Order: sequence, then C-alpha cells, then structure tokens
Amino acid sequence: VNTMNYRADRSTKYTKSGIINGKTNAYKKAIVQVQEGETIDFYNNI
Repeated sequence: VNTMNYRADRSTKYTKSGIINGKTNAYKKAIVQVQEGETIDFYNNI
C-alpha cells in the first residue's frame, strides 16, 4: 500500500461584490497493489 497526501488548494475569485476566497479540502489517497489472482471484496460486511 502506498499513500499520498494531497494539499488543500486555495482559490480567489474577483466578483462585482468583492473578493471571494475559498479552498478545497486536503485528502489522502491510497494505492493498493493486489497480487495476481487475489481480489478485494468491498461488500463483505454489508
């Protein structure tokens, strides 16, 4: 399993009523490598 942390991006919009600042949330992404013939059952506990 490899993980990556993505940072939050900030953005600025210039509108008639003024400047609007915003951002996206930071998140972590995981990459899972499965050996040949193996599967991951996501719906096992439902």
